[in-house]
Amino acid sequence: MRSFRILFFLGAALSVFFPATGQPRTYCNPMNLDYGFTPIPDFSEQGRHRATADPVITLFKNDYYLFSTNQWGYWWSTDLGAWNFVPRKFLKPYHQVYDELCAPATLVLGDTLLLIGSTHTKDFPLWMSTNPRTDNWVEAVDSFRAGAWDPAFFADDDGRVYLYWGSSNVYPIYGTEIDRKTLQPVGERKELIALHPEQHGWERFGEANDNTFLAPFIEGAWMNKHNGRYYLQYGAPGTEFSGYADGVYVSDHPLGPFTYQVHNPFAYKPGGFARGAGHGSTFQDRSGRWWHISTISIGVKNNFERRLGLWPSGFDRDGILFCNTAYGDFPHYLPEKQPAGTDRYFTGWMLLNYQKPVQVSSALPGCSPNFAVDEDIKTYWSAQTNRKGEWLQTDLGEVCTVRAIQINYADHDAQFLGKQNGIFHQYQVFSSRDGKKWSLLIDKSQNKTDVPHDYVELEQPVEARFLKLVNIHMAAGKFAVSGFRVFGNGHGAVPQPVSHFTVLRGASERRNAWLKWEKAADATGYVIYTGIARDKLYNSIMVFGANEYYFRGMEPEKSFFFRIEAFNENGIGRSTEVVSAE
Repeated sequence: MRSFRILFFLGAALSVFFPATGQPRTYCNPMNLDYGFTPIPDFSEQGRHRATADPVITLFKNDYYLFSTNQWGYWWSTDLGAWNFVPRKFLKPYHQVYDELCAPATLVLGDTLLLIGSTHTKDFPLWMSTNPRTDNWVEAVDSFRAGAWDPAFFADDDGRVYLYWGSSNVYPIYGTEIDRKTLQPVGERKELIALHPEQHGWERFGEANDNTFLAPFIEGAWMNKHNGRYYLQYGAPGTEFSGYADGVYVSDHPLGPFTYQVHNPFAYKPGGFARGAGHGSTFQDRSGRWWHISTISIGVKNNFERRLGLWPSGFDRDGILFCNTAYGDFPHYLPEKQPAGTDRYFTGWMLLNYQKPVQVSSALPGCSPNFAVDEDIKTYWSAQTNRKGEWLQTDLGEVCTVRAIQINYADHDAQFLGKQNGIFHQYQVFSSRDGKKWSLLIDKSQNKTDVPHDYVELEQPVEARFLKLVNIHMAAGKFAVSGFRVFGNGHGAVPQPVSHFTVLRGASERRNAWLKWEKAADATGYVIYTGIARDKLYNSIMVFGANEYYFRGMEPEKSFFFRIEAFNENGIGRSTEVVSAE
């Protein structure tokens, strides 16, 4: 974050799947949180929207705590699926309206959770709590003298504490030691890592990594330790871009020297519905499995319109840190909720209504009904009003097994500023096999919570061809939807393997490659995998409606490897052989 820059079977009345524990089993990105509202930069009365970014999740006393930018509070969860919001203003003076903690950092010391936000001054308080499930915080230090923007704390095994920070297209990421008793910096700051876009293609500025007007930004430091090695992570090249990603350097010492990991960026999601996986944090769940939470870019109402995404992560046998974003905005299992005998997170439930026929009750000019099913979070359909009875209907084309639905609201004509208490969405979803006889599928007519990216896993799957979303009450603005996404499985064949997959890498710009393939009539879309070895294709790109992709994330003197697979409503086709770009 820059302060100065411009997740078996016919059914009728069904509901969310809640096992005997009363907790959800799956999730779908973007995360369904009651995000606060922020204004566009001129604070005008129009164009206000939800936004947050720069997240950190910390496991503390067996609960997960989520802090992020400008939320006037924070969330806690027992399972990473159901989140509870705790209102809290950390900034002083407390009457301040527009801003709250930006890019916060956490630190666990014994039975205490510490928290601070970004600041360029040296009089910012460091807060602490032993019971953060409630608003129970006191100042640990009234003036934290580091004055760090985009800070990140790290407590080493030997008890020593470190701070990392930086957000600039001029200055590097810095680090220093923090005295564990006084909680103040020890010694001078040290320059640790910087961007090298001439070598690392993904670090170049711009939506297409081709903007030479501005230098790229390095920001969002984060540190993890694994098998005795230190992994210093950072975000680049800019929070407003689909290619916003997290890279990592590795060292044998918490303050370096650091070496660029051969696989980078390690968290990367430039394609699909929800794009971007930068400025995040990597953490372990209660079972010791690794996850990465990061920033998703929307950037329509202004550059800093953003959401959060949660991705499975890990370290391979060679100590390479990676993050799995393949099908990352399709339903995934939460930790410890996978079917017995498997450790996979992706459910295998496919998107059923991409670019399928849509009917609506009304539409505003420029907000086409098809925008609700085009798998682009940047576009949206809007009804003419927010009144009860406005509706959207999608036709799957044939009867499919429906397992989950995600409704992504679009904040059209929202007027709120800041965190809003007491707002809520109410709606109903109906299903039909023939478009004539309808059954109530999801009933949120009595809902009293704010669910801007509501995700509902059905208690039992339902066979349906038509789905209709009917508005009852809007939390903010008109009845507008950027994605009415239906997940499950069709009853046909998976796509055939992709034909004529070619990777063209010229001599003039070695950081780029042109990927082409033959478009398949039975494919909904494609997932391209790429990496620095045939068995390390850790990054992925989801592509819809095209048979080419310009990849700009390579290094001039390094070979890269690629494969591609097609998918449709019925599942995923067999992947191609790996193709090399020497």
